[in-house]
Amino acid sequence: MLFEVTNQIRVPDLVEGQQWYEKLLRKKPDFIPHEGFVEWEVIPGFWLQLAEGAPAENSGPFRIGVTDLEATKDFLIEELGIAPFDIHSREEVPVKWGTFEDPWGNGVGFYEYHDKKEEEERLNLLYK
Repeated sequence: MLFEVTNQIRVPDLVEGQQWYEKLLRKKPDFIPHEGFVEWEVIPGFWLQLAEGAPAENSGPFRIGVTDLEATKDFLIEELGIAPFDIHSREEVPVKWGTFEDPWGNGVGFYEYHDKKEEEERLNLLYK
């Protein structure tokens, strides 16, 4: 039975990386098991692991669902200095999405459901 997911990304300076990801995720790490490694439980059952080391070439993107992609994009540009990026949408895809890179070249993105009823159903499943 599958029940959790982790995604690990690497940054060359963990202190700098941790500070950046704290701003991105808007919270402190949930778990610091040892030196050179921190973890956030982004949503129940999904852990983002940040490790000190050389970033993997062409890493990601990992994408996180949000309820307001435009506001998230504005936050990223204003607070984290991310270069403006496009928001994409296709008729056959139930979400719109935007992708960018962290300062170390790791692919990151966010997406938002077009159908707010579907979004609410998914949130209810997640947080029931």
